[in-house]
Amino acid sequence: MNILLIGSGGREHALAWAIANSPLTDTLYAAPGNAGIAAEATCVALDTSDASAVITFCRDHDIGLVVVGPEGPLVAGLVDDLAGAGIKAFGPKKAAAALEGSKGFTKDLCARAGIPTAGYGRFTDAGAARAYVREKGAPIVVKADGLAAGKGVVVAMTEDEALAAIDACFDGEFGAAGAEVVVEEFLEGEEASLFVLSDGRNALMLATAQDHKRVGEGDTGPNTGGMGAYSPAPVMTAEMTARAMREIVEPTVARLAAEGTPFAGVLYAGLMITAKGPQLIEYNARFGDPECQVMMMRLKDDIVTLMLACVDGTLDRVGARWRDEVALTVVLAARGYPGIYEKGSEIRGLAELDGDPALKVFHAGTRTEGDAVLANGGRVLNVTALGATVADARARAYAAIERIDWPEGFCRRDIGWRAVAREETRG
Repeated sequence: MNILLIGSGGREHALAWAIANSPLTDTLYAAPGNAGIAAEATCVALDTSDASAVITFCRDHDIGLVVVGPEGPLVAGLVDDLAGAGIKAFGPKKAAAALEGSKGFTKDLCARAGIPTAGYGRFTDAGAARAYVREKGAPIVVKADGLAAGKGVVVAMTEDEALAAIDACFDGEFGAAGAEVVVEEFLEGEEASLFVLSDGRNALMLATAQDHKRVGEGDTGPNTGGMGAYSPAPVMTAEMTARAMREIVEPTVARLAAEGTPFAGVLYAGLMITAKGPQLIEYNARFGDPECQVMMMRLKDDIVTLMLACVDGTLDRVGARWRDEVALTVVLAARGYPGIYEKGSEIRGLAELDGDPALKVFHAGTRTEGDAVLANGGRVLNVTALGATVADARARAYAAIERIDWPEGFCRRDIGWRAVAREETRG
């Protein structure tokens, strides 16, 4: 079949790479794509916020499946529009995508379904939110309710930090996403991510991962969309994963189905592994970025077959197998990210990295100008490697980074250090 992929980031490049390798794929289109995706797909200029334009393109190009990568079109209801036009699309409909579109929606769902998560309050008034912080004390977590590109969360270690975060939300720093605020109890533990496919009834566990969000060395500086990741997550043992499925994911899928808003797509559970067990931090309604990059490197089965099973309601008939190796990705970002950064600097040396099956450079924010590859975003490249251990994968990724000529960029030097430390402790 012909397939249309929506998106332009590192997640979409990883998906394009996996989809292009599927025996079910005839022609792959990407809208709008990037310089890396152009090697896997035909990139097209298409306004993906215009559902009628997307539907027209699908009909004109005999598209059998649309894969929606980023959260924005999902929350806006693109899958609903495509389904209404009789076009298959991978991703949840608008009502179920509210799991990511509204943090308050998810917290309320957890309360109704008895899903373990942090205590919380929802506020549309700054004064009430500030009073809640003073009542609960710090540390405490302040979140913009809506989509804020991964930047609307503040883990406040003092009350003053929390109050400033509340003011930032209601003063418009995050636009409409901050019109409502969720204030949560601070959870102690280790974060991990669990990825699951759902067809609305069934849930199929995919893989676990851990990502690093702070921009600076040693986990310092502001949160970003993600500076690196590795999979699997050592803290997610078989027992812990089973508990997370049983106590968090499966009740979520069942509750949404019972309430008439079944979730079909990929469910990304951000977890805190506490002394009491797994607790839900938040849900995303799409693959993570950069977690998708490490997952696609490890996936042995056909991604298109899995996606179609979600759309067709046949997820109980398929399975997913994974490579034993660890996959790790390091993000190369433009200097200044996540603040003001420059675009247009040239990146050289990427072609010399092709040909190693244990290494892949996924493009996140790039464009071409003639034969040149130029930086075109904050997060620019994802250098992704396989290895027998986290340390092996990290060594391979950083060796590749040293061969990339991009003087305007920088990279995180400590991706994977927690897992490496655990391995060294175990001997």
